[in-house]
Formats: sequence, structure tokens, C-alpha cells
Amino acid sequence: MKNVILCCCVTAAFTFPLPAFSAGDSTAVVERHWSLRECCDYAVEHNISIKQQQNHCRQQEIQLSTAKNSRLPDLSGSVGQNFSFGRGLTAQNTYTNTNTSSTSLSLGSSIPIFTGFQIPNQIKLNQLNLEAATADLEKAKNDIRMEVAQAYVQILYNMEMGEVARRQVSIDSDQVARLQALVANGKASEAELSQQRATLANSTLTATQADNNTRLAILTLTQLLELPSPEGFSIIEPDIKSESTLMELSALTPDIIYADALGIKPEIAAQQLRLKGTDHSIKIAQAGNLPTLSLSGGLGTNYYTTSGFKSDAFGKQLKNNFSQYIGLNLSVPIFNRFSTRNNIRNARIEQENAQLTLDNTKKTLYKDIQQVYYNAQNAQAKEKASEQAVQSSSDAFKLTQAKYENGKATITEFNESKNNYLKAESDLVQARYENIYQHALIQFYRGKDLEF
Repeated sequence: MKNVILCCCVTAAFTFPLPAFSAGDSTAVVERHWSLRECCDYAVEHNISIKQQQNHCRQQEIQLSTAKNSRLPDLSGSVGQNFSFGRGLTAQNTYTNTNTSSTSLSLGSSIPIFTGFQIPNQIKLNQLNLEAATADLEKAKNDIRMEVAQAYVQILYNMEMGEVARRQVSIDSDQVARLQALVANGKASEAELSQQRATLANSTLTATQADNNTRLAILTLTQLLELPSPEGFSIIEPDIKSESTLMELSALTPDIIYADALGIKPEIAAQQLRLKGTDHSIKIAQAGNLPTLSLSGGLGTNYYTTSGFKSDAFGKQLKNNFSQYIGLNLSVPIFNRFSTRNNIRNARIEQENAQLTLDNTKKTLYKDIQQVYYNAQNAQAKEKASEQAVQSSSDAFKLTQAKYENGKATITEFNESKNNYLKAESDLVQARYENIYQHALIQFYRGKDLEF
């Protein structure tokens, strides 16, 4: 098999109804050979779900900034214009039945001094939420990497199956040619030739289906990569036949793999951070039982006019009426209809739910690791058994082929032996790629890059 699989090479009977990549000429197709690492990196960079998760992280950063800025003083200004009709207060502090107007200008500020530790706990909570969102982002990246690896392996498997099917076509074609010569010499019947031609047609159909499966697998991978078209897309075949690429499972157990995964898997880290954040959520709720203290200050002035009375000029009144104030505001909660008590209870329930979510995430991770571990064991054993089956069926096929060519075996016996041999090869291909993929997943759970 070639080192580089040109997956875009297909039969003329099948084409993708999608636009091709363009480079200058709209009809030109850009050829590019992708490794698994390149596919994973590209998918991580362009996947829409990952971009949405990145935006969620940005939102958490903004919330953290808002919490930190709540320590700063605020500043507000106001301008008011009032008109009074009938009996009202004049600029001389007397009442009269007349029309009056007043203009007020003010500038005020306040700064929290003590909020029952609500602000520092809110800052810490938002910091933990940001870290959890970042861990969620990494999990999303890991998920897309696993999907890409699975699609990548599927292409390799389908290509191998195509090679097996084409070998079957080659064998059947040779037999058709041989029987045609024998029929011409009167040493074989037309029935035998027709039977072998039917076998060749079935082999050709199998090869065509294998090519179609390859194209669909390519389409699946290019869609994961968010590519506009599978045209010109090809993948690099890794060296998967080297035994050194496979680690032995005898030194590993699901518990060992799980212990490694616990410390590095982002889904575990995210839930641990959220559980830690519930401590601060409880403290934020408990802050409702504590008094709050704030410092406030401001500037203000007014301008008055009263119909029928002479008023000082606008600038003079603003100067004369200018005032300043500063004050401390203490608020002590006494009774708020049990709102604070219920908020604390809800926060404690949320903490219990966070603990349960963490426990469930750990159990799910352990189950996934168990599944991958035993799948890897089964695939490894199946590959070894398949190798022996291929060798045995190959020897049997060669023997039957020699007997058939010497007239000591029927065409039916020949085809049956050939089919057994090719089925053994197909089983070996399936076991080999399953073995590669499951072993790569085990390494991935242990913190290594997903590659083979």
C-alpha cells in the first residue's frame, strides 16, 4: 500500500456534488495531504462549537471584570427642571400663590466599604467560573479531536478494504481469462465460464461499494474540518504495521489509566472548579445577613425663579446655592421575608448537585476508560488471531488454486477458498485499525497526543 493515500482518486462512476477548492483558476483543485495532527489542529481552529465555547469564555472574562470593578466608586450626575403652579415656596423661603420654577444640578458618588464579604466572594466565584469555562473549552477540543481520529481511521480502514476488494477482482479476472482460453480449447464448459463471470461481477460490485464507502468517510472527515468540499483532500497513511507503535496492555489496568486521567482531563477539572465555586456562592448568600456600609458624597446647586418677583442672575444663584455633602450609610438587615435564609438553602442544594455532577463525571470517565481498555484488549487479541487466520487461509487458497488449475478441484471449491482468504484479510484489516484506534485512545486518556 502506498505511503500516501490519495483518497480523492475515485472511479468515474462517482463524483461529489460539491464545489472544489479554488486557487486562481476556478476549476483548479488544490491537492493537500493531511496528517492526523493537522486534521485535529485544523478542526479545533475552525469548529463552530469550539468558537461558541470560546465566546462563552470571553463572557466569563467580562463577568469577572464586572465583579472586580464593583469595588470602585460610582459617579452620577443629574439635571432637573421643575415648574410649580399655585401656592408654592419662593426663593425667599416664603409661600405665595404664584408660578415658580427651579433648576437643580447635582453630582454624586458612592463607594462600598463593607458588603458582608459579598464582593470578594463574587470575584472569586467568577474567577472559578472562568477557569471552569476554559476547562470546558479544552474538553470540547478533545471531543472534536476524538471525532476526527475516528473518521481518519475509518478512511484508512475503507481504503484497505478497497485494496482487498481490488485484489479479489484481479484474481477473478485472471480466472475468467483462463476459463475463456479453456473454453476455446474445449477443456471447460460455458457454464463454468458464466459462473466465474458472475463471480467477477460480484467482486467488482464489492470493490465499487468499498470505494463509495471511502468517499463517504472522506466527506465525513472534511465536514468535521469545516472544509467546503472534499475535492483534493487526501490523508497521509501512518506506519501502523510496526509493532513498536502498539503498547502492551499487560502493564496497564483501567484503574491505572483512570488515575492518570483524573489529574489531566478537563471535564474533571471543570466540575471540581464549579464545586469549589459553590463555597463562595454560599458565602454570597450569607452576606445577606450582614450589615453593609458605604461612603457617599456629592455636589449640588439650584436656580429659582418666581413670577412677580425679581430673581438673582443664573450664575449668581448657582454660586450662592452651591452645596456639598458627605455621608456614611449603614444598612442593617432585620427581616426580609426569609429571602436570605432561602437563598442560603438554595446555595447549599446547588453545592450538593455540584458534588453529584462531579461524582457522575468521574464515573462516566471510568466507564469510558473501561470500555476503551477492554476494546483494546479484544482488538489486540483479534488482530493476532486474524494474522494466523490469514496465513492459514492463504496457504489453503494457494493449495486449492493449484489443484483447480490441475483439474483436481471445482470452480466452486476455488471460489470458496478464495472468499475465505479474502474474508480473513478483511477481518485482519478491521482488527488492525480497531487495535490502533483503541490504543491511541488509551494514550490520549493518559495525557498524550492523539496520534498513531
